[in-house]
Amino acid sequence: MIRLLFLTLSAAAIATIASSSNIEVSTTLGNIRGVKLKSRLGEEFNAFRGIRYAKNPIGELRFKNPQPVESWKPTIFDATKDGPRCPQDQFDSPDNSEDCLRLNVYSKDLNASKPVIVFIHAGGFYGSSGRSNTDAGPQLLMDRDIVLVTINYRLGTLGYLATGTAEAPGNAGFKDQVIALRWVRDHIRNFGGDPNSVTLLGYSAGSMSIGLHMVSPMSKGLFHKGIAMSGSPALLEKYKEDQLDLAQRQAKLLNCSVDNIDEIVKCIKETPFEDFLKTFDKMFDFGYHPMLNWRPVIEKDFGQERFLTDDPVAALEQGNFQKIPLIVGMTKDEFARIAYYNLKDEKIAKKMNENWEEIAPIMLHYRNVTNSKENSNLLRDAYHMDKEIIPGTTPFEPFGKLYSDGVIGFPVHRFVHLVGKYTPVHYYCFSYKGRFSDFKYPGDTAYGAVHHDDLLYLLHVPRLAPLFSKTDPEDKIVERLTRLWTQFAKTGNPNNKMDEYLKNLEWNPFTIEDENYLNIGDEFSMGKKLFDERFSAWEKIFKLK
Repeated sequence: MIRLLFLTLSAAAIATIASSSNIEVSTTLGNIRGVKLKSRLGEEFNAFRGIRYAKNPIGELRFKNPQPVESWKPTIFDATKDGPRCPQDQFDSPDNSEDCLRLNVYSKDLNASKPVIVFIHAGGFYGSSGRSNTDAGPQLLMDRDIVLVTINYRLGTLGYLATGTAEAPGNAGFKDQVIALRWVRDHIRNFGGDPNSVTLLGYSAGSMSIGLHMVSPMSKGLFHKGIAMSGSPALLEKYKEDQLDLAQRQAKLLNCSVDNIDEIVKCIKETPFEDFLKTFDKMFDFGYHPMLNWRPVIEKDFGQERFLTDDPVAALEQGNFQKIPLIVGMTKDEFARIAYYNLKDEKIAKKMNENWEEIAPIMLHYRNVTNSKENSNLLRDAYHMDKEIIPGTTPFEPFGKLYSDGVIGFPVHRFVHLVGKYTPVHYYCFSYKGRFSDFKYPGDTAYGAVHHDDLLYLLHVPRLAPLFSKTDPEDKIVERLTRLWTQFAKTGNPNNKMDEYLKNLEWNPFTIEDENYLNIGDEFSMGKKLFDERFSAWEKIFKLK
């Protein structure tokens, strides 16, 4: 069940109607053919899908920095349908391909100069995509006055193999994102977008990516605002220069030698991508933990352009990052779903009962932190967890809060406090409990607001929800959330007294003194010190230097 969180969503048909007429855009790379589609409320917009922004990263380009795509003139690039997803744990899917460095562009007015939102998808750096018919349908945001771009980037071992050597320095997936942003800078004018007004919108792994772009020398000047939803680079575990242990695990699973780093990379580089996917389950320590398995690394200098040159947390703490306006937040119940299925799983429950001090640091992402064993017991006491877990009987709510805070909540809290000293931040907690959710418990009732639930009101996710109509009870939250996010993309401030849906809202920015946040529920209200008691326990245990 844990796997379902990150699996690519079902390929349900996108709920839009294509016009019989295509449309072409001219760029310096060549002409691109798209199609006309309809938004949630029936507005026509232009869709260009599956545009290749970088060369196919195969052969000698595997694990290396992506190379910009070359001109396809005089051919017309067919962007009338989605391109493939990057290889992930669905090896029976015909949509998997390494030729996946593609992006989608959606625009209502090709002759305008509208603010641009670039969506970086979730998936733990090993799943999901920017595809319109599965993971990132544009119909909700296309009722607003912006240009939307969604991107793919390399995943898993193919995207994040990091041996600490020139052949696999790491961070390839992040560099794909950078090349996509450079493509936006160079070509978005042709689609009616303003390259000087680019907002990154990221979820989970995509949200973590935004924080890393803020400190990366490669990303400087490529974006101007950020909306970071349920993810943060302010990790408890220390950033390393390699993930050689993970590379060796992958090599062993592929029957490659593990004795020599050059031989590891050579063997893995020559292995068909399908073989990686067949070994996916065994790449984790246990039960898809740690959830953040493939990680960013601080790159050694081999003459390549480096995505991370210093420790990101230290850079944030010292103010060494791009100072941009931010929206940052989390859902109220984040990973309650994962906690529930962990406690139901007899094997995982047994591990937690027998060796909590060893298991907790893996699940909660602090295993290379000093005193990790002692910290595990302190956290268990702080969240009032039962000393013995009885599968199917022990209440999952205490562990749900602990797990949510370890993986998402506290890193987001720390990120807000680090960047809030230097740049404007609007902080939120999404608590709206709708009819549709990634976690229904008990029965067919939504448990609360869990990870991914807020994304349902910004992008069309067919696996989890229909395309909401004007008469659906979700219409109000869709209108308010899409308007807040796009108003921020336009001005750097989500407030707009002239908007009928936002006129009664005053979203005060976060300050270190007041710690303001917006509660996004059935109604919107301001609060202070989000989950203060819980996060204070983490602050005491995991002090920054």
